Amino acid sequence: MIRILSREDVRRALPMRQAIEAIKGAFAQLSTGQADVPLRVALNVPRHDGVTLFMPAYLSADDQMAVKIVSVFNDNPARGLPLIHALVVVVDATTGVPVAVIDGTYLTALRTGAASGAATDLLAREDARIVAIFGAGVQGRTQLEAVCAVRPIEAAWVYDVAPERAAAYAAEMSQRLSLPVKVAASPSEAVRQAGVICTATTSSSPVFEDADVRPGTHINAMGAYTPQMQEIPAETILRAKVVIDHRKASLAEAGDLLIPLQQGLMTEDHIYAELGEIAAGRKPGRTSSEEITLFKSVGVAVQDVAAAGAVLDAARRLGLGTEMAL
Repeated sequence: MIRILSREDVRRALPMRQAIEAIKGAFAQLSTGQADVPLRVALNVPRHDGVTLFMPAYLSADDQMAVKIVSVFNDNPARGLPLIHALVVVVDATTGVPVAVIDGTYLTALRTGAASGAATDLLAREDARIVAIFGAGVQGRTQLEAVCAVRPIEAAWVYDVAPERAAAYAAEMSQRLSLPVKVAASPSEAVRQAGVICTATTSSSPVFEDADVRPGTHINAMGAYTPQMQEIPAETILRAKVVIDHRKASLAEAGDLLIPLQQGLMTEDHIYAELGEIAAGRKPGRTSSEEITLFKSVGVAVQDVAAAGAVLDAARRLGLGTEMAL
């Protein structure tokens, strides 16, 4: 028997705060040698401006295994379709038997938001009250939800290159979170007021100016998942304490880091830690109220495994989903 879990099943099974704790645990295992995570395989589809990624992982401490197939097709929004589609297959680590198929589109947004929540919890100032969101898509929504789960956020700004998307985002998230969410007329208006900044775009050039980033700001850089993409100014990278999700993946894929590295502006030594090292207590997080902290994530399959495992456990307990024989 295999359990089929829909987007709504995932939403009911795993609230954001629980997702954040699951992701912290996954990152801690990753950084302490308790995870097997091959570099993801990218199948490029230039004819349709898309890429499909295959992401397997095994968490040995939790004895959990899964693989995600995720597609990012940039023309989809113009077709009225989500930018990202994904599916997660959970495999029983004892027998190798597939036990669940889970909607990965929402799970991806949830676990990506939860990674920002984990990083914000470990790195942002305790008195952060205002957040700026770049990108008014599905990812941008879970980014705001996650930050609000770990800090007493009082207001949010959203900026998107499509003002109508930003307006829809502001109306929806204001109601969902009972929080004032305003549309920023410019990147500067959002950044200058923010204690936490989240970027969730597919931009190939920085989405804000370094001069607008105040001391003490925490940044979650969640887009720019290829060497050619860049959301964060190199100047900001250089003056920030840089924390990553996975060193091997980041140095293969993160344009925000690779571009200043290739330009000779910094060396790999500028990378302070993996987030899992901080989550596991091996390195301290923020050590000064004035330092800029930056979490750069390209997405690691351990996030999907941990989130999918938590979803499946809750689904079994709550009777969610549909069981069927293949």
